[in-house]
Amino acid sequence: MLEKDTRKLERTVLVGIITQSQPEEKLREYLDELQFLTYTAGGEVVKRFSQKMERPNPKTFVGTGKMDEIHTYIKEHDISTVIFDDELSPSQQKNISRDLNCKVLDRTNLILDIFAQRAETSYARTQVELAQCQYLLPRLSGMWTHLERQKGGIGLRGPGETEIETDRRIVRDRISLLKDKLKVIDKQMAVQRGNRGAMVRVALVGYTNVGKSTLMNAIGKSDVFVENKLFATLDTTVRKVVIRNLPFLLSDTVGFIRKLPTQLVESFKSTLDEVREADLLLHVVDISHPDFEDHIESVNQILSEIKSQNKPTIMVFNKIDAYHPEVIEEDDLMTEKTTRHNTLDQWKATWMAKLGAENTLFISATNKENFEEFRHRVYEAVRKIHITRFPYNNFLYPDWEDTVEDAL
Repeated sequence: MLEKDTRKLERTVLVGIITQSQPEEKLREYLDELQFLTYTAGGEVVKRFSQKMERPNPKTFVGTGKMDEIHTYIKEHDISTVIFDDELSPSQQKNISRDLNCKVLDRTNLILDIFAQRAETSYARTQVELAQCQYLLPRLSGMWTHLERQKGGIGLRGPGETEIETDRRIVRDRISLLKDKLKVIDKQMAVQRGNRGAMVRVALVGYTNVGKSTLMNAIGKSDVFVENKLFATLDTTVRKVVIRNLPFLLSDTVGFIRKLPTQLVESFKSTLDEVREADLLLHVVDISHPDFEDHIESVNQILSEIKSQNKPTIMVFNKIDAYHPEVIEEDDLMTEKTTRHNTLDQWKATWMAKLGAENTLFISATNKENFEEFRHRVYEAVRKIHITRFPYNNFLYPDWEDTVEDAL
């Protein structure tokens, strides 16, 4: 299901720095992603600013000359928001907001805002609000947020207590309340997972916007929301799927991203439990994206953080219909050949060959290209796990048609 975007976009500029660990090409990739994040959140990127530095300026992230350049530009071009590619410290955010006199966000704040927009269920909204409060707490100084006094005003402040101390106490109380609420929901979710019995569990994992929900709809015949934006899916969807005669549970999880805020990893812990408790991972990769190898590394890093990196995994290289390698003319002797010039066959002969043919798939979930091979491979992997779990089951089931049911 696609949705037409009719919003009035907020005019923004992006800011990043070039360092020894983040060369110009890498910064360009990050700013491309930040621009997509900005569009997803409802912004229009008018200009990008970058500066080569050994390390970020501890006061204003970029140098004073670059700050003056940004300030002049936002005044002359009616810019309402400046977004920095890296997480700003509380003091940096305070200083920059004072110097530029406009709304200042960092990458973490932007991602949290997108999550807040996308959260639909009470569970997701609670997780996002917890992450927002944890991000906000050290940044209250000088922000004068004037948070709503849900406890009332009289008797709220202690002797000599300042407004900022009051705000901090309210946020800390809110964090404690949200954590207690999540503990209750976590227990409910654990009971739900326990009620699913001993069925084999398969989880779709991968970078955001790689086509996990499209694949979920194709294999599970379900109606998961699909949109060409980052983090279109926040709430985990679980379906009971039957391929030929074999039932299993398939879950679609939240997408990962580079520089994922630590607050989100913590607050979405229970959502990631679907990955932790899965028997088989389908790691979906958008092979048409020029940085898909970096995406794989980012996903593997998060899987390692949640101790799920050693699970049986099938690498599903999606969007082969959109993969178009860069072409070098025969008489072009100047252009150096890189991996961006690889054909799909050439990619298959690289490090992907070490994964083994049984652990790699190349498909298009949209066009259902190579889809029968995908279904067969998933069936064989699930069947292998099922036989291990039920050694006396000889699969003497009737040859059912493929079906799908809600598993929750």
